[in-house]
Amino acid sequence: MSLLMPSRPIVINPDLAYSIGLNEAIALQQINYWLKETTSGLERDGVRWIYNTNEQWLEQFPFWSESTLKRTFTRLKNLGVLKIEQLNKSQRDMTNYYTINYESELLDEVKVTKSKGSNCTLPSGQNDLMEKVKVNRSNGSKRTAVIRSKWPDVLTENTTESTTENKTPICPVASQPDPEVLITDNAILVLTHLNQVSGSRYQKSKTSLENIRGRLRDGYSVDDLKLVIDLKHEHWSGNDDQYQYMRPETLFGPKKFESYLQSASRWDSKGRPKRQDWEGQRKATDLMSFSAPDKAIPAGFRGAKS
Repeated sequence: MSLLMPSRPIVINPDLAYSIGLNEAIALQQINYWLKETTSGLERDGVRWIYNTNEQWLEQFPFWSESTLKRTFTRLKNLGVLKIEQLNKSQRDMTNYYTINYESELLDEVKVTKSKGSNCTLPSGQNDLMEKVKVNRSNGSKRTAVIRSKWPDVLTENTTESTTENKTPICPVASQPDPEVLITDNAILVLTHLNQVSGSRYQKSKTSLENIRGRLRDGYSVDDLKLVIDLKHEHWSGNDDQYQYMRPETLFGPKKFESYLQSASRWDSKGRPKRQDWEGQRKATDLMSFSAPDKAIPAGFRGAKS
């Protein structure tokens, strides 16, 4: 069975891939399909948002791992071409919604075309550039020439000893921000916020930053992590036994962070009430609260009061 278009293919615009990267172009084109060619999602303030779970995205990109998927979406968000928000903050549902920033210069066809036509291009850094290599025709080749091709039948390198020295990039590659450097920079912002809120003095060490970087790689934002810090500070403040856990490995560990974030989002949607007000709110909304039982014996039964 042929692998050529057995179903609707994923379309990739070469200019878009050049502008933001191959994986990013694949993902963004698919999001654009959901936004423009379907009625999925919802509209908020004149902007259409769509959503899929990670599992649903991976069904559309079966050639990616979950880590590649999250890394691609995080890079799109950092580039400013994709917006990711949790629109249902007042609910228990923490689904991510997605929309495209169509005003981004990285999606401007004219500017991208000019960049490609310049002497020094700005590739995404995801794939290597084509390289200039001296080649000549193989004398022993019996391969038929390709129709309408101006190339020799077979191209071989001029030397087999060291081809690296003969390879020169077509254009010097402009330096691109390393995703890991960006994650570390954002992790430092989170750690600085933790120190400011808690009065701690955690250093920018591997131990302090490891779990923070892990959650950022998972696709959570700096604001998500800061929100968890603010909640747990309010929750544990005044209790030394609990406040000792205001540390990176507890706040941002992979097992508890998601539940912390859900609680923090609900707390934020209620206006970030003070800790002393939590108990009163809980009792007011406690559906399990019952009035005292009525022990009076109905009339007509033995022991009933006349």
